[in-house]
Amino acid sequence: MTRAQTSWIRRLVTLVAPDGVLLLAAAIALRLDALRDGLPGFARYYPYALFVVGALLAWRFQRNRLLLALLVLALATAAVRMPAGTATGQVAVRAVALLLPLNLAALALLADRGTLTAVGLLRLAAILVQVTLVSLFSRTAPAATAALLGHPILPATWLAWTHLPQPALLAFLVALGLTVVPLLFESNATGRGFLWAIIASFLAVTAHRPGPAPAIFLGTAGLILVVSVIEASYLLAYQDGLTHLPARRALTEALQRLGGDYTIAMVDVDHFKRFNDEFGHDVGDHVLKMVAAKLGHVQGGGRAYRYGGEEFAILFPGKSVEDTLPHLEAVRKAVAETAFTIRGRIRTPRKREQSKGSRPRRRVSITVSIGVAERNSRRNVPDQVIRAADQALYRAKEAGRNRTCS
Repeated sequence: MTRAQTSWIRRLVTLVAPDGVLLLAAAIALRLDALRDGLPGFARYYPYALFVVGALLAWRFQRNRLLLALLVLALATAAVRMPAGTATGQVAVRAVALLLPLNLAALALLADRGTLTAVGLLRLAAILVQVTLVSLFSRTAPAATAALLGHPILPATWLAWTHLPQPALLAFLVALGLTVVPLLFESNATGRGFLWAIIASFLAVTAHRPGPAPAIFLGTAGLILVVSVIEASYLLAYQDGLTHLPARRALTEALQRLGGDYTIAMVDVDHFKRFNDEFGHDVGDHVLKMVAAKLGHVQGGGRAYRYGGEEFAILFPGKSVEDTLPHLEAVRKAVAETAFTIRGRIRTPRKREQSKGSRPRRRVSITVSIGVAERNSRRNVPDQVIRAADQALYRAKEAGRNRTCS
């Protein structure tokens, strides 16, 4: 299997798990005969208990989008429990089917802001206005409002497979498109969570009523969003945002878990400060991404980490220095042999306007120096091994750079 195929498989798994797995588990639970008698009672409390816990987490982690999404899901849960045979209940369900996906998609595209800030209060007001209007029209003109929310757009025979009103179906398609497109360019836990929450909401509004399914699916939508925020918080602490390698904190915890021998390689980009000053920080970021991509493919059981600045670390559990040297040399050569072309220096807007049309290309050589050390009887504490690897890295720099020293 090629690296490209492996990357696509990894991306597919990341897209499905854990959000899709949670939704699949909810769908299976609704089908199990052994759970059928207990589900109605469970569904009565499950969504709201989850919404309360999720709201507390959202407040604690300053996740305004999660808080508002849980509020929307709680309102939707109350609406789908209204009597289905009444005009008021019909308006409520159709309004939920139309507005819920659009609200979730809008929250997915917005950035998090403080709940009590002007922006946060404005978002809350927008939701409350929707609730007020739906409540007003469902009481004053329920039949006309229900007819409007169910007004056909396409021939009914085209959509005979679903009883969902066509405006609501269109809203779900728009919402899915708005959340899927950003994920095609950059996958993130929060965006994935909103995508699967929209899918769970679709299953909720198309599920049989009365019954536990709508509440179970809406509660699961909330659970998916809570899990996505926890995952995003974890990645923020343990993954480097620029290179997407595990961060220094992840290295520290990995070293604490190791009980046997290991080898650490410290990797530093040669002349990075001079390079950064000459070509600009944006180009410097691209250099770090390129180096990180090469280090991420290191063989021999090694795992690369962003240590800080232009420095990286590679951890080889259960390996000696001699075991790791061929793999470190291979990755060092891979960096040195990578073509890196620069189209002029990053300039200020005024200078860019003056030199518009003249973007000289320049090919530069990027190299790294590597220092390696292993755990032994004299160095049995991670800090000591890292310090020894740093000293070896210093010797590699002194010896002329673009080399590996132990």
